[in-house]
Amino acid sequence: MGQDQTKQQIEKGLQLYQSNQTEKALQVWMKVLEKGSDLVGRFRVLGCLVTAHSEMGRYKEMLKFAVVQIDTARELEDADLLLESYLNLARSNEKLCEFHKTISYCKTCLGLPGTRAGAQLGGQVSLSMGNAFLGLSLFQKALESFEKALRYAHNNDDTMLECRVCCSLGSFYAQVKESMKIALQHGDRPLQALCLLCFADIHRSRGDLETAFPRYDSAMSIMTEIGNRLGQVHVLLGVAKCWMARKVLDKALDAIEKAQDLAEEVGNKLSQLKLHCLSEGIYRSKGLQRELRAHVVRFHECVEETELYCGLCGESIGEKNSRLQALPCSHVFHLRCLQNNGTRSCPNCRRSSMKPGFV
Repeated sequence: MGQDQTKQQIEKGLQLYQSNQTEKALQVWMKVLEKGSDLVGRFRVLGCLVTAHSEMGRYKEMLKFAVVQIDTARELEDADLLLESYLNLARSNEKLCEFHKTISYCKTCLGLPGTRAGAQLGGQVSLSMGNAFLGLSLFQKALESFEKALRYAHNNDDTMLECRVCCSLGSFYAQVKESMKIALQHGDRPLQALCLLCFADIHRSRGDLETAFPRYDSAMSIMTEIGNRLGQVHVLLGVAKCWMARKVLDKALDAIEKAQDLAEEVGNKLSQLKLHCLSEGIYRSKGLQRELRAHVVRFHECVEETELYCGLCGESIGEKNSRLQALPCSHVFHLRCLQNNGTRSCPNCRRSSMKPGFV
């Protein structure tokens, strides 16, 4: 079956599928898969089969076709198609509740070199990752992923993606609400504080700042009562983002400064990095170059202090989506740098690196 005939058969299957003749559509696509010689057409028909089996609830079949699609994308050596197929593999595992695998495949998507499809599919990758984190009850990570997905949706005017994210946020809210009920029943103050923080973050991500502020206040009250200083940092970080959304930058800076003091007290470098990034954005918008430079310098100092940079090229790890490699000695490098270096030992400590792990 040639390229033109393959296209015609794929289109025929789509017409049957859209007219609810699902089984006939599947038969047409399976025939293309068996007889078609065009690799691009094969990739497209596999995508149709993945989507159809997903909507039919046949998730094991969905996974089977997603695996075949990845092999086809590798044959084609096309980064855009590889990204699409890894996303389908992530979604398949998400449907099968294999959440750790879902997260791993989503990270693979994010680690692929920049592609045209990246801008279009990045939001869907973040959504799938958020659903997986939610399935593992990792609420903060789930919300961060949902917020990224919403930003993609808004930046690209993707209303369908926005609707899907809002549905996931509804599930998120229901789970946090159930956790709050358990926390109240058992008098678990730390869990109550975490749930209140999650509620506040959800309302902030939806733009409901009037509801978010009181939730942050309640969370801060409990965090202070139980002496959770890192929790207080997270609350202040959320409050700062609320004030930034309202364009009240001076109050945002006040919250950031308080959070920065607490983060330095507990020695949490990751929180300090986030806070310096927020400060940079505020001072850049205000045109205050001296303060901006100070936070840029402090950001890079934090990066160096946490060794978040590649020991070969010197670039900061995390500023770009790059595949990383962790060696047995725990030193981390860009994968491309190690491949170009060609050494069998760690460039930092010279220990053997025969059994690397991938991040």
